Amino acid sequence: MIPGPQPGPPCARTELEIEVVTIAPQAASAPDTTVRPWSAGPRWWIWTWVLVIVFGAVALWRSHQVDVPLRDPDGRVFMSRIALSLGILVVLIVLDGAVRARRREGSVRRTWAAIRSRWTPDRVLLAVTGLLAYHLVYSFYRNLKSWNAFRAQHDDALLDTDRWLFFGHSPAVLLHDLFGRDVAPHVFRAIYESFSIMVPISFVAALVLAPRIREGYVFLTSAMWVWILGVGSYYLIPAIGPFDSAPDEFAGLDRTSVTATQAKYMAERAELLLHPGAADSFASIGAFASLHTGFTFLVLLMLRYYGLRRAANVMVVYLVAVMVSTIYLGWHFVLDDVAGLAIAWAAVRLGRLTVYPPGRSVA
Repeated sequence: MIPGPQPGPPCARTELEIEVVTIAPQAASAPDTTVRPWSAGPRWWIWTWVLVIVFGAVALWRSHQVDVPLRDPDGRVFMSRIALSLGILVVLIVLDGAVRARRREGSVRRTWAAIRSRWTPDRVLLAVTGLLAYHLVYSFYRNLKSWNAFRAQHDDALLDTDRWLFFGHSPAVLLHDLFGRDVAPHVFRAIYESFSIMVPISFVAALVLAPRIREGYVFLTSAMWVWILGVGSYYLIPAIGPFDSAPDEFAGLDRTSVTATQAKYMAERAELLLHPGAADSFASIGAFASLHTGFTFLVLLMLRYYGLRRAANVMVVYLVAVMVSTIYLGWHFVLDDVAGLAIAWAAVRLGRLTVYPPGRSVA
């Protein structure tokens, strides 16, 4: 179970200035104290929806500007993802209930009783609407990212910066020389693609395992901020990635599914530029900043926030592996990864402020 903060004054800051919260062992089995969202009590969840509405307004404005409607091609941006999240939510609720029941000589009846006790109608409503809010933000993000293809790209500047930082050398080529070009591409491909599994499990798990769902919302809202700040960085420095700007550096790598994905993304981008009015025209490529790095670092910071230091230490290793994979495979420049770290750092603070506005009750 993920521990949450006790009521009272804010906890001391760590060296990362993240509030690490602890909870007494006996509190782990305490009943949930979720505030009734549509009855008396502080309506802290409103600010999450304000964030969704404002970001949605930005997406609609950009849609009008480029004269391309919001899209969900084949349901893969919104519908399929929210269905996956709801499925993960159900599975984790059942597993959590089984673990709680097992502590009391569990049975199916006790598992169901534990689930009913913890998952009141209000907590269920907050979890489901929270996931809806998250996926609306993600859908707006993906559309804004797609429309960034209409702007001039600045890969050459990022490529020059990489080589300046490494004294005239390509960091990708240095990694190829270090790890090799035959087996390593497949290893780094697996690491890079594991991201798509880690993301939905992480924010749904926060909603399920946090003793108070408001603490789960800190993770969920911070994740929304990653996508919002991330698409802002795409527009700040539009770029495709070194696999496109320096293709010769990656020609010697053993072919993997990443190679096919990169070719697919470039074809989709070309189709959008050629036929922006086509219903299935949708671009998925953007380099600055690396949100693989950003979201992974967010998970690490949230593990520290919840006081799960051992899991956070494991996540450090995974974060380094993800960052190396983004450069090795040509998805990102070094500066992209640095920017991703900064985005995660800011997102956690903004997420906490959104859920716990200064001067308002923490109940």
